[in-house]
Parts: sequence; structure tokens; C-alpha cells
Amino acid sequence: MKITFFGTTTLLFDDGKDQVLFDCHLTRPSLWKYISGSEPTDEKLCDEMLEAHHIDRLRAIFVSHTHHDHVMDVPYVANKTGAVVYGSSSAMNVCKGGNMKEEKLVEFKADETYEVGNYRVKVLKSLHSKPTILNNDLGQTIDTPLVQPARLRDYKEGGSYDFYVETKEKTYLIRPSFNYIEGQLDGYKADVLFLGVAGLGKADADTERIFFRETAEKVSPKLVIPLHWDNFFSRLDKPVTGMPSLIEKTPVVFFKVAKYCEEHDIDFFVQIPRTSVTL
Repeated sequence: MKITFFGTTTLLFDDGKDQVLFDCHLTRPSLWKYISGSEPTDEKLCDEMLEAHHIDRLRAIFVSHTHHDHVMDVPYVANKTGAVVYGSSSAMNVCKGGNMKEEKLVEFKADETYEVGNYRVKVLKSLHSKPTILNNDLGQTIDTPLVQPARLRDYKEGGSYDFYVETKEKTYLIRPSFNYIEGQLDGYKADVLFLGVAGLGKADADTERIFFRETAEKVSPKLVIPLHWDNFFSRLDKPVTGMPSLIEKTPVVFFKVAKYCEEHDIDFFVQIPRTSVTL
């Protein structure tokens, strides 16, 4: 499986036959744009990414939640590629605002499994990380079609979900947010864990312990790859940095995850945006 990371939680899975995207955020507007105005999808940049990474067999896009850094470019990329979008009712309204056809939209529910080519994707109910000044809308939904250019704060959370992906060779768990539901992952095992870590740097020892217990300890991965560590206010055609230090301390995040993996004999790999790895 070839997996390409585009930053935040946007992952492209490619088994050589079919491609599946999990989230789709390529535009990455600046923090100033987030605070002060509205912004449309950067179609030129999206086209460059589609071409550079040969995204020409995209069958599906699964949306974990509907903050802008997860869903903003879904309608454009889906319309461009013909992919079917799977997501919450809020995700459906983002897509309807982007003039997507009804037959390309699947409103999913937790615990349902969807087959796309040789992929089996199970939707798991999840929790977003704790509210901050940038995302204090948890539980709010997008109830009407969201038309671009939109204010970035109009992208309400809309409910959060994880994805358990089964293929012929491996199993993968995609956990976009730094949070957990106790007992949710009982009975699940994954070869690879994509682990959202935004918030781990400032977490206290008890929160950190329970987070690892309810994620990595439960699914026993051979490999952990962190998500949501990079500065998603920085464009993909700029050098990669961690989140601003006032928001998160990325070196501390990496240290905590690396230390856990070291103690539990788990491989740990930091994937840089716009790079691919074959697993």
C-alpha cells in the first residue's frame, strides 16, 4: 500500500488499483485568513497536487469531521476526480454547497462498513480534541449547503469519526483527533496506527497515559505515524513546520510518542507532508 500524506490528517491510500482519500485539505489558508475573512479552495494548488501525485483513480473520500482543515477541498477534488464522498450530514452540506451530485454523496453512520474496491472501511464514532480558541464549536453542525468562499469559522465540527481500514495485506486505524472513548477499540487490532496528536504536548500525565492506553495499547500496532502535528496554516508549497508554539509544542509531542513506542517496541515514523511511503 502506498500512502501519501498531505499534512494535517489528509491521507491518500493507493493499492495500485484504487485510491481512497481520508479527509482533503490542500489549500491551507493562513491564520490571518482564518481570523479575518473568507477563502475559497485554491484550485490551482489542488490541480498541482492531483497531477504530481497521480491522483487519477480516486474512488472515495472519507471525511472525519467538518472543520475546514479536514473538509475544505473535498467538493473540488471529488468533482474533479469523480470520487464518492462518505461523511456526516455536515459533510454532505459542504459537498452540496460545492455543487456535488446527490449520487456521489453517502451520509454515513457510526459502525457501518463500506467496501471500495479491495478496501473495507468501518466508521467509528470518535471525539474531537478539547475545545480551543480556534475550535470552540464542538457538537455544532452545518445545516445548510456551505458555499465558497466561506468564512473558515463556518466549517463547524459536525461530529467526529475514526476509520478502521482493512485491506488484503494489512489493517489500519486512522484516529484524527487527540481524544478517546474508553473501551471503543476493544477487540480491534491494527498493523498501522495513524494517531492524531494535536494537544498531546500540553496534556497532563494522566491524560497522556489514558490516551495511549485507549489507542496504541488497545490496537497493538507494529507502526505508529502521527497526524495533525504540522502547521496547517502554512501552504503546501512552503517549508513544513510544526504548529505555532503558542498552540502546540511539536518537539514535545514527538518526544512523548517516541518514548511510548520505544517502551513498547513499536516502530515510530514521522511522515512529512507531500511524501509517500509504501507499507
